[in-house]
Amino acid sequence: MDRELMDRGPMDRGLMDRGLMDRELANGIEREARPAKAVDDAAISARGLTKRFGETTAVDNIDLLIRKGELFGLLGANGAGKSTIIKMLTTMLTPTSGEAKVWGYDIVRERSQVRSSIGVVFQDPALDGMLTGRENLDFHGRMYGMDSALRKARIADVLELVDLKDKADIQMQDYSGGMKRRLEIARGLMHRPHVLFLDEPTIGLDAQTRRYIWEYISRMNREMGVTIILTTHYMEEADFLCDRVAIMDRGRIVALDRPENLKDAIGSDTITLVTDSDKDALIRSFQSFSWIKSISSDNGSIKLQVDHAQSRVAEIVLEASRNNAVISSVGLHKPTLEDVFIKYTGKRMEESGSRNKRAEMAPPRGGR
Repeated sequence: MDRELMDRGPMDRGLMDRGLMDRELANGIEREARPAKAVDDAAISARGLTKRFGETTAVDNIDLLIRKGELFGLLGANGAGKSTIIKMLTTMLTPTSGEAKVWGYDIVRERSQVRSSIGVVFQDPALDGMLTGRENLDFHGRMYGMDSALRKARIADVLELVDLKDKADIQMQDYSGGMKRRLEIARGLMHRPHVLFLDEPTIGLDAQTRRYIWEYISRMNREMGVTIILTTHYMEEADFLCDRVAIMDRGRIVALDRPENLKDAIGSDTITLVTDSDKDALIRSFQSFSWIKSISSDNGSIKLQVDHAQSRVAEIVLEASRNNAVISSVGLHKPTLEDVFIKYTGKRMEESGSRNKRAEMAPPRGGR
């Protein structure tokens, strides 16, 4: 497929594009049943990866290294550049500049080999609602050139993995939102890819269903050893699932580390005391504790910056009691990925989303 065709549309521009992607992936696997090329420990590597649409830079000079077996998260608001990176790494978009390899294969020069090494679960549904779950998976297996026995075995395996064996013969239009996402994940695993891309896998799902999906994603990473690249704008999703997280803003990676390291870099826990008693006297009393890093007073409350705050709450309340202070409430706040996001982007996720919204939009006609 030539460069002009590959650049024609984004990954989420409808079922035709997704069908095209499946056929191209399948063709890659038919030509090379499994890539034999030796690769190092990197599942994905990128250097200077950039994508521009006219005057808009959607991805700006990204360097990235993702290890085999890693569950890696791209965290950012809509328009931050997450999906554009995925489109380039899955060969759906050609970079403006820079280079990247997936499983050791160049995303521009070795597209067929890249496609034979990956699976993709799109943000929008890519399955036929009139077919049963089993029929959808069987159709996908046929596109990959699997014979009947192999299709049957793989379908049984992936249905077991996502806990849909008892729903396999129900039309997909009758599935719940969570069941549809699980079937999408099963579809992405049918050909046993080395790398699986999940683009916003739980968007639009309720909190309970989202948690179930997290468990399935974690399980397939753990049990099958699949390298997973996850895009999300849910902080708790990235925190729960990912070995490492890259925070994106305006097409750049502004922070990258393990979630706990990113949160630790923010600083100490915060204990908030609400009281109508003499705050100045209470603050002077608290200043005798060397383990309290800082103290501030604001709108009827006292805020204490403390490491390992849970183990210090009782001591703080006891000291307040010694000073005859009446505490009406005690609050404990530990740093979150939301705090990290605010630190590095200067905005909350929803505010950043409105600011970045144009960055990943398709360019106007004639904009390329």
